[in-house]
Amino acid sequence: MALARFWRDGLVRFGLIVAAPVVAVDQASKWAIVDVVMQPPRVIEVTGFFNVVMVWNRGVSFGLFSGGQEAMRWVLVALALAITVALVHWLRRIDRRFLALSIGLVIGGSIGNVIDRVRFGAVADFLDVHLFGYHWPSFNVADSAITVGVAILLIDIVFGARGDAVVADRGGEP
Repeated sequence: MALARFWRDGLVRFGLIVAAPVVAVDQASKWAIVDVVMQPPRVIEVTGFFNVVMVWNRGVSFGLFSGGQEAMRWVLVALALAITVALVHWLRRIDRRFLALSIGLVIGGSIGNVIDRVRFGAVADFLDVHLFGYHWPSFNVADSAITVGVAILLIDIVFGARGDAVVADRGGEP
């Protein structure tokens, strides 16, 4: 029983250790873009398929729910925080490092974007990719961490070593 608790607590620490630099790099990159690089705002062409831009996303993915009402800002903050709390709770129950990595990335990205909503009322997006006639919505480091975290989660679901990743479902023993 003590070994199972140590393993779970170690994975919680690992997941949160993954989240911390995601938040730090996300916020540092947003500071650099908002306060230094984009003064004045402009499009900076880095390559033929990648630009640095300044976009304020008041909604969620792809600008959904960006009606501009102040109340929506706080609804999105509350929703993101609720999801983050649920992810931390899930992190406490898992028994695989790969899964802890994915959850940590999503937690870090979520917190990074919540900080923006609280500070600015919108999320600062600045990475702009366009390739083969497709132009993706602008995104940031937090969005990238969330995307990679979800991709790892899907890989874990499909290719995980065991079908049962929840310690509690097996009576608490790994």
